[in-house]
Amino acid sequence: MILSRLFEEMFKRGVTVVATSNREPDELYKNGINRELFTPFIGVLKDHCDVFELASARDYRLERLTEAPVWYVDEGKAALDRAFSRLTLGAQAQHCELTVQGRKLRVEREAAGVARFSFDELCARPLGAQDYLMIAATFHTVLLDDVPSLSPEYRNEAARFVALIDALYEAKVKLVASAAAEPEQLYPAGDGSFEFQRTVSRLHEMRSNEYMAEEHVIPRLKAEGEA
Repeated sequence: MILSRLFEEMFKRGVTVVATSNREPDELYKNGINRELFTPFIGVLKDHCDVFELASARDYRLERLTEAPVWYVDEGKAALDRAFSRLTLGAQAQHCELTVQGRKLRVEREAAGVARFSFDELCARPLGAQDYLMIAATFHTVLLDDVPSLSPEYRNEAARFVALIDALYEAKVKLVASAAAEPEQLYPAGDGSFEFQRTVSRLHEMRSNEYMAEEHVIPRLKAEGEA
């Protein structure tokens, strides 16, 4: 409803709107909760905008990327053990606690700016964006063990994984992971798989030499009590 009123007012004022989307207007927010409240916005778009399909089988974001060996399939714990030792120069892993809006978030293994978690520690527990932002602010590198294949039955875990990757990506945190499959095969089908494709692209980019050369960016964290 807010989007509909906002765009109606912009069009009344003669504002030219150019936008991109992964879906055509009729497919926006498909199967979403209370979608009937969203459909007036679709009508506004169709009344005032020309829709063009930019179809291509090529993902241009991946074309100049040289992938580094930071995503391990079927190698598991041993590969990440070696990576942790290499990245920390053999430092002894310790545990620490991060304070997130008055709550304690325990990190079981960290050393020299590198933290190591299992997928279940970060994505099977009720964590949210602020937890992931705190991790991204504290560590320049994250090792993630045992990323499983995902499906609609694990929609909550998949949503947390997406939020985690978003936080790490925006902060230019380096990611080393062991997984059940390559990124494009992690969530191959079913409800939610389409939306997961942006995360697939980000995971590929995070393996590139260009991304690896980026400096760690400390994200802004909300203060306790801040809305």
